[in-house]
Amino acid sequence: MLKGQLPNTDEDPAARPVLPRDAPAPVGNEDPRATGRPFSPKPPPPRPRLERALSLDEKGWRKRRFRTSREDLAARNGASPSGGSLQDEAPGTAARSGSPPCLSTSLQEIPTTRRAPGSGGPSSRGNCLSGTISTSLDLLHRDGASAGSAPRLASLLPPRPLPAMDWNVASDALRTANKVGWGHADYQVRRQAGLFRAHSSLGPGRPPSPLARDDCSLRPATSTFSLLVPIRTKDVRGRSYLEGSLLASGALMGADELARYFPDRNVALFVATWNMQGQKELPPNLDELLLPAEADLAQDLYVVGVQEGCSDRREWETRLQETLGPHYVMLYSAAHGALYMSVLIRRDLIWFCSEVESSTVTTRIVSQIKTKGALGVSFTFFGTSLLFITSHFTSGDGKVGERLADYSKTVQGLALPKNVPATSPYRSDAADVTTRFDGVFWFGDFNFRLSGGRAAVEAILKQDPGVSVQALLQHDQLTREMKRGSIFKGFQEPDIHFLPSYKFDVGKDSYDTTSKQRTPSYTDRVMYRSRHRDDICPVKYSSCPGIRTSDHRPVYGLFRVRVRPGRDNIPLAAGKFDRELYLIGIKRRISREIQRQQALKSQHSSAICTVS
Repeated sequence: MLKGQLPNTDEDPAARPVLPRDAPAPVGNEDPRATGRPFSPKPPPPRPRLERALSLDEKGWRKRRFRTSREDLAARNGASPSGGSLQDEAPGTAARSGSPPCLSTSLQEIPTTRRAPGSGGPSSRGNCLSGTISTSLDLLHRDGASAGSAPRLASLLPPRPLPAMDWNVASDALRTANKVGWGHADYQVRRQAGLFRAHSSLGPGRPPSPLARDDCSLRPATSTFSLLVPIRTKDVRGRSYLEGSLLASGALMGADELARYFPDRNVALFVATWNMQGQKELPPNLDELLLPAEADLAQDLYVVGVQEGCSDRREWETRLQETLGPHYVMLYSAAHGALYMSVLIRRDLIWFCSEVESSTVTTRIVSQIKTKGALGVSFTFFGTSLLFITSHFTSGDGKVGERLADYSKTVQGLALPKNVPATSPYRSDAADVTTRFDGVFWFGDFNFRLSGGRAAVEAILKQDPGVSVQALLQHDQLTREMKRGSIFKGFQEPDIHFLPSYKFDVGKDSYDTTSKQRTPSYTDRVMYRSRHRDDICPVKYSSCPGIRTSDHRPVYGLFRVRVRPGRDNIPLAAGKFDRELYLIGIKRRISREIQRQQALKSQHSSAICTVS
């Protein structure tokens, strides 16, 4: 149709232009088509009217409720997530409509856009609304400038009532107005950065997890896959767990596998020692020992050494398993007379341990019951070899020489490792077992006392706790011998900030009140040694004053141990653990929870008064 001409009468009435109400009617019988006189529409309304037409009814708009991402996901079947912003999507919607919509004085009078011929599928109401709002004064002025005059009337569609609209606006463009659009320059960079997290189990070169996705929408990430990291079939076919090297990408103990579980290569380790004094009665709760309040997170590896353990060793191990719960398994346990050691590890990590080996040393041969001696347990975790030793040295205030002899006999008598190859054999000493491992933790009842007498120690204990601990350590026999280099060569001890752990009255917080009047001392200690500097970092070193079933207080330490990748040419533990103990611990926890619920139920029922 030519510019300025009226459409033919035979044409569709909907295509006829609508003349303004104040336009003059044609005079006489003159045919408008014959004259060919161009029709000039009136200029557009003043600017205030246009601004009023483009504005939204604020009160009505605020009453509308936007759907949440979960509601929108349930309501829209098959709708693709929006990846763009309102500014990016609106011009494209207006361009597809063919012509800008007509301006009106209210939101209800805004017409729907005409769809281009041949386009399939109904357009959503959200797209109609976003395209209508995107029509601005810039579009109108641009059309007018291109024509060199006011906007043509033929380019404006006749007003048509807006279809009924739900109160819930489900427009993708409105919900993602503040997101980075797909056409933005930084979109791909931000999208790739969102795929990996600081503690992600994904290593370089591995397929991304289905949950690690960011489509720049407000919809939750949903997936039909499992939460486990997907495994390629070619990895299953070509991967060998029998042999490997330090640099091999497929090694079970290699760097890729280590990065999946420990991106920072630091393992959280718990080490505890406790002289139980042979008491049959166990504490009602071990949470204070294994799960201290100072630690927000549980540790990856738990090692507990006991001296003068209870007569029922199996019951003690069951209590450990019950306290830590189903997330942990008993990797290994050993005993030497009254010395017990238990190693519990997170069940996800049992595949990365070598076979566990143990060795013992007896320092008091004449005794029928082995109460004095040492018990060592060693294994390799990834590429880091670890040794744990629990000892019970000779007791007595003045028997420092005997305790030094116990130490020398232990480092020479422990025959470890046996079958597991050493990580650094050229740096090992045949006369010192502690030099054959990357990390060594030695803990137990060393029986070193505080010199100076009971009266001097009690006078210091009455002072401020922060000052008294440092003053007490000046009288510590073990600290003095370590400075001389006669014991624990190359070992360190975390800073002590707790009171002496020996000797208490059983069930009380008072020190020995018997006729012997033993001097309070730091007999229970935790030492550590690292082959590589700063590979072991102490985090917490404290005691458990709430456990009073023995004359000793348990002492524990939290450490961060740096782990290095290793080789697969070592005898693996192959996921072995104490399955029977694991099942007993779970049943104990279930029965304990049932008893607790029944107690609460009976308590609530007894508190209700009935009137007949």
